Amino acid sequence: MQIASLVENARRRGASDLHLEPGMPAAMRVRGALQVDGNPLKGATLLEMARELVGEGGWADFVARRSFDASRVVAGTRVRVNVLQTARGVGLAIRLLGQSQPTLERLNLHPDLGALVQHAAGLVLVCGPTGAGKTSTLAALVEQVNTTRACHVLTLEAPIEVLFRPRRAFIRQREVGRDTPSFEQGLVDALREDPDVLVVGEMREPEIMRLTLAAAETGHLVLATLHAATPAEAITRMVSAFPAEAQSGVQAQLAACLRAIVCQRLAFYPAAQRLVPELEVCVATDAVRNHIREGQAHRVRTAMETGAGEGQWTLARYRRWLQDRSTFHSGAGEAPLAEEPGDAALRPGRALPAMGTARAAAPPSSPPSTGSSAVVISDEVLGVDDLIRQIEGN
Repeated sequence: MQIASLVENARRRGASDLHLEPGMPAAMRVRGALQVDGNPLKGATLLEMARELVGEGGWADFVARRSFDASRVVAGTRVRVNVLQTARGVGLAIRLLGQSQPTLERLNLHPDLGALVQHAAGLVLVCGPTGAGKTSTLAALVEQVNTTRACHVLTLEAPIEVLFRPRRAFIRQREVGRDTPSFEQGLVDALREDPDVLVVGEMREPEIMRLTLAAAETGHLVLATLHAATPAEAITRMVSAFPAEAQSGVQAQLAACLRAIVCQRLAFYPAAQRLVPELEVCVATDAVRNHIREGQAHRVRTAMETGAGEGQWTLARYRRWLQDRSTFHSGAGEAPLAEEPGDAALRPGRALPAMGTARAAAPPSSPPSTGSSAVVISDEVLGVDDLIRQIEGN
């Protein structure tokens, strides 16, 4: 069994994620629900797949950290891969990305979102839980800039998931860990690199938030993602990440530079036959800025409910707009995404790079064939010591 066939099967079934674990059948997330299919996978097989995806150049890093992130093209599908060490051996968590360049239209997003990236400076936050499509929405906003503005766009991502073909914009993409050692260093560098639009793929640490706010204050349009379910939660999370004595200053900074907060989740719409983003959009009006400055993030909800004419979208209002739509973009028949130079090795019809031969593990005795109704676990367990012996044996 090859990684290409597993990814191809997951894509055919409309899966958003593929999980591979030694001794367990492949698990796919389809329309938000996890399904399993096939026989338990051998640890030695998954180890070989992992080495194919990681490559010899990154294998030492994986061994040291017991995890590795990368984006690849497998069987014609662009994927984001996390290789991880578990109690049973080496596993893979694979996110299947879109087959085409995300745009507002292709993602079935409201066209008003395009106005958010026409500002010369300020901060636009794209928020939501893990797996809610934040990266795709962020990419659609970048593509909106790409097609409408002659400017310099600089992105910091970990890893790069969507490659952009420059159209009107001059776009540079930097991958954290490969092109810059950290988000912090990349942000410091960015202020010397003359960007008009700066894209920050992840804001988790206070220092990253501080540098992002500073960039938005100093004349750059900054697009960033944050894990938060609502606009009020996003504001609270940013402010509370700082020490108590600094929070009033952060509130003033955020109130001054914020342009909008977009919070999203995914829901299956039968009319679209796909998962569609449902949004809340908080536009930074004077009322919203005052609530942020005064430390009253909970009052932002009221400003959104009464501000439909100012571009505010509550979740209920946005759902009504989706339900009233007569047509949706299905995603069929679109041009494929751009590829990085190293991705060609994993395209269909191309031989995979040689990664050595893993130590064969004893197969489980008489593995039963399974459907999507039960998980069958084999007796094969590959711990950390087994992994090291396999690596040293190669």
